[in-house]
Amino acid sequence: MTEISATEAARGFASVLDAVEHRGQQFTVVRRGKAIARIEPLGLGEGREVKELLSATRPDLAWADELADLRRLLEVDDRA
Repeated sequence: MTEISATEAARGFASVLDAVEHRGQQFTVVRRGKAIARIEPLGLGEGREVKELLSATRPDLAWADELADLRRLLEVDDRA
């Protein structure tokens, strides 16, 4: 991912958008030395990182049992 200053991004915004749209480039916008935003193709911002995290993490087989225990603790309000 390419770092670009906020000033560079503002001055060359059309070029940045072209690079994102046509070449799939990703930019991190930096202001005063701090990363403040990311500009990337929409398809890349829709769950890619979550999918990577989930595929790198083993399933917790006890989770379903814990969820069932929590549901039993809930009081249901039957107001209609």
